[in-house]
Amino acid sequence: MEILKSSNLGYPRIGEDREWKRTLEAYWSGKIEETEFTSQLEAIRLGNLRKQKELGVDIIPVNDFTLYDQMLDTSVMFGLVPERYSSYEGGSVPLSVYYSMARGNKDEVASEMTKWFNTNYHYIVPELKRSQLTLTENKPLAAYREAKEKLGIETKPVLIGPYTFISLSKGFNKEDIPGIILSLLPLYTQILQELEQEGVQWIQLDEPSLVSSISKDDMETVTYLYEKLNEAAPHLNIMLQTYFDAVEHYEAVTQLKVQGIGLDFVHDKGRNVSNLETFGFPADKVLGAGVIDGKNIWLSDLSSKLQLIETIKNKVAEDKIWLQPSCSLLHVPVTVRNENALAKEVKEALAFADEKLEEITTLVKGSNLGLEAIVKKVDANKLAIQTLASSQARNHKAVQADVEKVKSKTSGRQLAFKERYQKQREFFKLPFLPSTTIGSFPQTFEVKQARSKFKRGEWTAAQYETFINDEIARWIDIQEEIGLDVLVHGEFERTDMVEYFGHKLGGFVFLEKGWVQSYGSRCVKPPVIYGDVHFIKPMTVRESVHAQSLTKKTVKGMLTGPVTILNWSFVRDDISRENVCYQLALALDKEVLALEAAGIKMIQVDEPALREGLPLKKSDREEYLNWAVNSFLISTSSVEDTTQIHTHMCYCDFNSFMDVISSLDADVISIETSRSHGELASAFEEKTYEKGIGLGVYDIHSPRVPAVKEMVDMIERGIKVLDKDQFWINPDCGLKTRGVPETVSSLKNMVEAAKIVREKLLAQTTGK
Repeated sequence: MEILKSSNLGYPRIGEDREWKRTLEAYWSGKIEETEFTSQLEAIRLGNLRKQKELGVDIIPVNDFTLYDQMLDTSVMFGLVPERYSSYEGGSVPLSVYYSMARGNKDEVASEMTKWFNTNYHYIVPELKRSQLTLTENKPLAAYREAKEKLGIETKPVLIGPYTFISLSKGFNKEDIPGIILSLLPLYTQILQELEQEGVQWIQLDEPSLVSSISKDDMETVTYLYEKLNEAAPHLNIMLQTYFDAVEHYEAVTQLKVQGIGLDFVHDKGRNVSNLETFGFPADKVLGAGVIDGKNIWLSDLSSKLQLIETIKNKVAEDKIWLQPSCSLLHVPVTVRNENALAKEVKEALAFADEKLEEITTLVKGSNLGLEAIVKKVDANKLAIQTLASSQARNHKAVQADVEKVKSKTSGRQLAFKERYQKQREFFKLPFLPSTTIGSFPQTFEVKQARSKFKRGEWTAAQYETFINDEIARWIDIQEEIGLDVLVHGEFERTDMVEYFGHKLGGFVFLEKGWVQSYGSRCVKPPVIYGDVHFIKPMTVRESVHAQSLTKKTVKGMLTGPVTILNWSFVRDDISRENVCYQLALALDKEVLALEAAGIKMIQVDEPALREGLPLKKSDREEYLNWAVNSFLISTSSVEDTTQIHTHMCYCDFNSFMDVISSLDADVISIETSRSHGELASAFEEKTYEKGIGLGVYDIHSPRVPAVKEMVDMIERGIKVLDKDQFWINPDCGLKTRGVPETVSSLKNMVEAAKIVREKLLAQTTGK
C-alpha cells in the first residue's frame, strides 16, 4: 500500500519553559561550568526528539538545535572566524570565541546580526574573508549519532544549504563568488560523504533563498552546486528544502540533482500549487509538502488541507509525499497545553509546534486511511474555527467601516518637510548633532520585580505607579547628568514594545508560555491579534507627561508603529494583513493626537519591523509597501507642523530601502549602523537623503562599552555624507537589555563623542 509520511523541518529549541534560555544565561554569567552547560543542553535536545517521536512524526530532524544560531554554527563549522577574534588559532572553535562572535566582548565587537528572511528571528551574518576554510567539526553527523546512540531514532540531519549560506554572507564581491564556491564545496562534500558512510538515509539542505527573486545565472550556480554534491555522495538522499514562498524557478528546481524537494504550500500565494498542476513533479523525487503554517499559531482548516493534499496526490504518488510544516517550527511556541488563562473560543482555535505536528499526523492518517478515520477531529476542528469567526471580537462593524474609508484616502503631512523642519528647529532650539536615545532604559531586577508584584496582586495600582514615577524621575536625572539633549521616560512600565500596546488596545489576547526565540537567548512572547483592533483610551500619555514635568529639556513620546505591531504579533488569518494594519494605524493615530494635546511635541513612532514584512519576491513588494507606508502616515500625519515625528528602524539593507524610508515622511529616522561596522553610511554616499537622521553609533546588543574615539570616527564618517543639521547621535537600538553601569558609561562616551565633533566643526566654521 502506498502511504504518505509525516516529516518535520525543525523544532523549537527553547523548551516549554525557556529552559534553553536559562541554561545559556547561567553559563554566560558563570553560574555553571561548561560540562554542566553541555549536559543540560543535551537533556533539552534529547527531550525535543523524544517528544516528536511520541507525537508520531516519521521523519525527525536533528542539527536544528543550536547553542545560539544555526548560521553561526555553520560559520564556525567551516572555520569562518573573523580575524578580529585574535584568540582563535584554528581548529575547533571554543565556546569563548563562538559567543564573542555572537555577543561581542570587552575588546572585540560582535558579528553583524540581521533578520532571517521575513521573520522576527535574527541570525549572525557569516563573514567570508578567510581564504583558508576547513571543516572543524561535522555537526550534522554528531547530531545524527547522538539521536541514534542515545534514543535509537533514525533521523534526518539539517544543514543550511550552500547557496543560501553564501547569499546571506558578507565580506566579498560578486566576482569572488566562484572562488568562494570552490572553497566551500569540498567542505559540504566532506560532510555529505561522512554522512553517507555512516548510513544516513536523508539530509535536509535548507535553501530558502530559492524563493527570492534570484536570477537565471544564480539558478545555474545552484544547479552546479547540487550536481557536484550528488556526484560526491550518490547514495545519500538530499531533501532540498525551501520555505516562506514559492520557488522562483520551479522547472529548474525540480530538475536539480536531489532526491527530494520541499515546497511551501501555505505562503506561496498559490504559485507552488499552480506550478505543480502546470508542470507536474518528477516521479523519482519525494515532495516535502508544507501544508501546515509553521509561522503562525492558528488551527489549520483540516477539511481544506485534505482537499489540498488530494490536489497534490493527483500529481505525485502517495509514497513520494511527506506532509510537513511550511517551515521550521522555530517561529512558534512549543505547546498550547500550557495556556490556561485564554478564553475557550480562543484556545481551541490555536495550534503551536506540538499541535501542528499533531495536525500533520492527523492529515497523514486521514489521507492514508480515509476521512472516516479522523472524522471526529475534523468536526471538532471545524467547530473551533467557526466559533471564533462568529465571535463579537471579530465583528466590530464600526472598525471595519473606518478601515474601508481610510483605504480609499491618501494620507500625509500638510507642510513639506523642509518648511516644517525649519519651524521645528526654531521651536525646539536644539544644538546641531543633538544626542538622544532610542527609548528604553535597562529593565533591572527591581523593575521586573515590581512588575511581578503588581501582576500577582501584591502591589496596588497606586504602589506600582509610584514605583514607575520614581524610576522615571531617577533616569531623567541620569540623562540630565549625562548631558543628553532630548530625553525619554525610559519605558519601565513596558514589558515589551509590542506587547504593552496590545494590552491597551482592543482585539488582542496574550499567552502565558507563548515564547519564541528572537535572537540568542532573547525570547519574546508575541501578542495575539485575534479580533478587530480598536482604541480604548490613552496608552502612554501619563508617563510621558510625568517625565516632561521633571525637566526643561524635550521629552520624546514613545510609540510602536502599526507595521511593527503587525509584524511582531501573531496575526489573525481570516482577514488580510493589510486590513489589520489599517486597524492598528487608526488606533495609533488617536494616541499620537492624545500625546500632542498633552504637550508632548516630539513623538517617536518606531517601525523596526517595516522591512521584515517585505515580500521575498520583488513583484509582490509594491503592494505591501503601499499599505505599510500609508499605515504609518495615517498614524503620524494628523499632527501640527511643529510636532516632530521620529521613527526608528534596524537590521535592514538601507541602501536598497532609502526611497521607502523617505516616503514615511518622518522628520527624523534613527537607524542601526554599529554592527555593520559603519557600512551603512555608504548608503548616503550613494543617495541623497534630506530629512533628519540618526546613525546608531554603538551596538546595544553587546555588553562592551565603546570607546569615545570609536564613536567619533563613526560620527565623522556620517557628517561627510550628511549635513550636520540633519544628523542626530544615538545608540543603535533601545537599552532595555543592558546593565545600568554599561549603559551610563556608554552614553557618557557617546555624549563626549558628540561634544568633540561639535567643537571640531565649530572650530572649522570660526577658524579658531
